[in-house]
Amino acid sequence: MKGALKDLNLNLVEMTDENATLDGGDVLFTGREFFVGLSKRTNQRGAEILADAFKDYAVSTVPVLEGLHLKSFCSMGGPGLIVIGSSEPAQKTLKIMQQMSDHRYDKLTVPDDLAANCIYMNLPNKGHVLLHCTPEQYPESAKVFDKLKDHMLIPVCNKEKVKVDGALTCCSVLINKKANI
Repeated sequence: MKGALKDLNLNLVEMTDENATLDGGDVLFTGREFFVGLSKRTNQRGAEILADAFKDYAVSTVPVLEGLHLKSFCSMGGPGLIVIGSSEPAQKTLKIMQQMSDHRYDKLTVPDDLAANCIYMNLPNKGHVLLHCTPEQYPESAKVFDKLKDHMLIPVCNKEKVKVDGALTCCSVLINKKANI
């Protein structure tokens, strides 16, 4: 992975502090700021290193009260749109995020926390694209996604990844880089 990222001429920051932990599943970038979930996989020192690497953005930490990490119940569904699960711990975390932020985000609440883990992309010639759970996995949550009329919705089956605590965002590295064509 490191070699591929270097080939793209991206600036890489390595965490060398052995006491720091930072799981990508605990890092939510809204386009304006970062929220870092403090969980079994991410600690305060990891969040501090992220803040040092991205000095132009606010970095706020939020406790992960339940679930593996922050993106187990929360992700971005588009610019300014947070997709959030409906469980009490997910809603408590969202409330903390709203209190910490100077920005106001729209929210899309889905009945199933794991269904909130989705991938938003703004693609040339396609516009707003959202990869989300399938109706077979989470039928009620899929109905909520259907309300996003300005998005190209692509259901993606995640049932095998869930068996090993995986989610859609676990299998992706999104890079905002213009192609050299």
